[in-house]
Amino acid sequence: MTMETNILIGLVCSIAGAVLSYLGFLRNKAKDDKKDGQQDGVMLTELGYIKSSVDTIDKKIDKQEERNLELIDRLSSVESSAKQAHRRIDHLEGRVDLHE
Repeated sequence: MTMETNILIGLVCSIAGAVLSYLGFLRNKAKDDKKDGQQDGVMLTELGYIKSSVDTIDKKIDKQEERNLELIDRLSSVESSAKQAHRRIDHLEGRVDLHE
């Protein structure tokens, strides 16, 4: 073999190596892109689940606030009623004390 043949074989091998390396790079890039897409999908799903959970918690908090307001109204009514009952009792005790 001549030196020119050796150079030609070296160039062909170098070019073939570069082409194969580039094809391998593209293949790995496609796999990486697919993997990244899957990870993004999982993350978006998890974020959706978290958002749904937060919305549910917000609804429960709103319902609890409504119940608290109802209890406050009822407690005010009971306090008012008790106050009136004490006045009536005090008034009746006053009548009884006067008759004794």
